Amino acid sequence: MDIEKKLQEAQDLNRYYENVIKQMAAPIIPSIVPKTILVPIAGMIFQDRFDAIRTKVLEYADTHKLTETVIFDFTGVGVEDVAVFDYNELASEVYQLNAALKLMGLRSIYVGFNPRFVQEIVNAGIQIELEAYVNFRSALKQMLNEKDKSLLQF
Repeated sequence: MDIEKKLQEAQDLNRYYENVIKQMAAPIIPSIVPKTILVPIAGMIFQDRFDAIRTKVLEYADTHKLTETVIFDFTGVGVEDVAVFDYNELASEVYQLNAALKLMGLRSIYVGFNPRFVQEIVNAGIQIELEAYVNFRSALKQMLNEKDKSLLQF
């Protein structure tokens, strides 16, 4: 009986940690640019994590109707974090993420891809139409310039 109790406790603890990981998979941070959120992504990348990110961002956009732009920051993803992920699958996940957000009417911006990721995608001949910048600062600068121009037109 004691072994069954310990097994149950271990399973409960495992479920708890899985939930913690899912919650941390895609923190959503409102940006200084109006109607824009930042989703920093760090650490290991895998299909379930992309599913969690996609779901969380879509649910956020559904409840926060003023959201227009989502910036995904991959700066915290190192070469070792994508080494176990097939690059075709990774490109497919990014494509699906981008397509889902586009269907919701959201603009997706990607920043901080590591050079190896980019090189592997290009070498594999994978075609992905993404708006991308070298870093978060560059993306924000571009968006602020666009906002300033649109404000001047009124």
